[in-house]
This record gives sequence, structure tokens and C-alpha cells, in this order.
Amino acid sequence: MGVLPEKSSRVLALVVGCLLLSNRLHAQQAVGADIPDAPKPETVVVAGGGATPSTHTDPQTKRILGIFPNFRAVSAEAHLPPQSVQEKFETASQDSFDYSALMLPAGLAGYSELTNATPEFHSGWPGYGRYFWHTWVDQTSENYLVEFIVPALTREDTRYYTMGPGGGRKLKRIGYALSRAVVTRNDAGKDTFNVSEVVGAGVAAGISNFYYPRPERTFAKTADKWSVNVGVDAASFMIREFWPDINHYLFHGNVPMANH
Repeated sequence: MGVLPEKSSRVLALVVGCLLLSNRLHAQQAVGADIPDAPKPETVVVAGGGATPSTHTDPQTKRILGIFPNFRAVSAEAHLPPQSVQEKFETASQDSFDYSALMLPAGLAGYSELTNATPEFHSGWPGYGRYFWHTWVDQTSENYLVEFIVPALTREDTRYYTMGPGGGRKLKRIGYALSRAVVTRNDAGKDTFNVSEVVGAGVAAGISNFYYPRPERTFAKTADKWSVNVGVDAASFMIREFWPDINHYLFHGNVPMANH
């Protein structure tokens, strides 16, 4: 049994930090701090008796820049019914088989080949093909475990509920996004430990030992895959949190984030 690689230690530290941050946020909420469970943009009354969001928000898109899946993100102002088991299955399938789901494995396969991450795969187009299908299977198995199989058993909601620019300062939104790797909602709408993410990612890392070469099946390398899976998902939550703001800035003008 080897020592955890440095990369695993950094990601594990990030996950632990997210959990501590989430616990602190919930403690503040319990004593009356203004940290909403389901952040929504504030509204102000305008002439004519209507109401409009006090902070501009843009809806989430199904894909980020057309090349990264974003099917789990929920806009800050959205109100949705509990997520059904069928919806969990459909989301996992979209994140695995949509054309945009091929982009990340394609990029990671190229990087892994350049860095000779798995020497047994060799190089050239045959080597790239091996890296690609292994990376895609890694992604797909994790998607179905994290977004469908485990949450169907634990009754967890796999959607990412955006805090949005009306939720607070940027740093607060970053902390919220990262904490979603260890905190999620259950089907009743209450915050709970994210068993789906933590356990599902670990099981996916273990399953990968069945199709990777024998030298890649050590405990340390399996733990490394698990921690990277969780870390990548935490980073993806942060991207989803700010994607509407980035999208607005790139295609509609000024950034809608008034808080700094």
C-alpha cells in the first residue's frame, strides 16, 4: 500500500476544507445570518406595481460554450419539483453521451499521452485511442454512479442549484460552489452530506481497476483517481456558478455581478 500522491493530498485537503466551510456556513445560518438555503435574486417594486430582480441574472445553458455538458445546473431563480429517478438517469445519460461529453475525454487523453501518464498505453494514434476510451469510460461510470445509481438509493438531488449574483459576494459564491462537493440537497429539499459524490466517485475509481493495466491498480493510484474525480466535480460546480455571468459578459455586454 503506497503513500497517497501529492496531487491526491491537495485535492483531499480541498474536500475537507469544503466540508468545514459548509459546516461554518450552516452554523451561521442557524444563528440568523443571511445565508439562504435556496438563493434567489432579490426583487424590488418598480413603477406600475410590478417586481423585477434587483440583480441581473442570466439562465443556465445546456452546454458551456457549446462544448461542455451543463445539464445539471439550475438557475438561481428557478423553482423545480423533486428530482425523479428517471430524471437522474436522463441527466447521467446526457452528461455521458451528449456530443459535448466527448470533449473533456478527448482533451485529457491528449494531455495524458503527452505526459506519458500510463506508459502501458504507448504513444501514437493507437496510444491516444487507448487513453481516450479509458478516460471516457472513467467519466461515464462516474456519471452513472454519482448522478443516478447512488442518489436513487440515497434519495439525493443531483442538480447544482446556483447561488447567483444575488446571493452575495464572489468569494461567498466560490465557497458555496466548492462546498457542493460534500453537501447537496435530498429529494425533500434539505441539505445533506453528498454521499452520491463522495461514495460514487470512490466506487468509480475502484471499478477502473478492472480495465486498467495491472501496474495502475495500486491503492495509491486508485485513491488518486477518487480524489481527482471529486476535485474536478468541485471545480465544475464553481464554473457552473459563474457561467451565466461569464456568458452575459461574453455575449451580452457587462458582467452582471455588482458585488465584489
